[in-house]
Amino acid sequence: MEKTLCLASNSPRRRELIKYLGRPFITFSVDTEEKSSSKDPETFALEIANEKADGALEARGIGDDEIIITADTCVAIDGEILGKPKDIDEGFAMLKKLSGKTHIVATGVVIMSRRGGKVEKRSLCEVTEVTFAEISDEEIKEYLATGEYSDKAGAYAIQGAFSKHIRRISGDYNNVVGFPVAAIYEALKTV
Repeated sequence: MEKTLCLASNSPRRRELIKYLGRPFITFSVDTEEKSSSKDPETFALEIANEKADGALEARGIGDDEIIITADTCVAIDGEILGKPKDIDEGFAMLKKLSGKTHIVATGVVIMSRRGGKVEKRSLCEVTEVTFAEISDEEIKEYLATGEYSDKAGAYAIQGAFSKHIRRISGDYNNVVGFPVAAIYEALKTV
């Protein structure tokens, strides 16, 4: 019997992308602090994904017929991790910092299942490089006025109105959206 995927995420983008795995799924929310002291984007994303996984286990547990998936995405440039902007001013500063440069998007994923009464955790991290065109202050303000930047790591959504400012990506596009479908699909083959 195929196990039901349980996505612990509030993200509408992740909730859309999980459909492409072609398996039955449910979604639910987990509230966590989302804090890490790491400056390494891969470590940062994996720590938060693990925090969410622990929160999911504590909040609802896991059945023998379920696989819980948690994920966290961060943006990093020049040794600095850019999370979700607190307000429009922080969003402006983030986009200004990314303008005309290449940055890293890292998504940490934790996959949990139960085998023989014991919970097994597997984790992975997908990394994609994204290059922005030079963006004027006016263009940044126009984008921020859409409100799309809110609740997005690095203050942008690659799949939305900001896409016109993306010059190049190297790696998994879906990873930048926040859910590396191909890597998760491969990992699920071993669960």
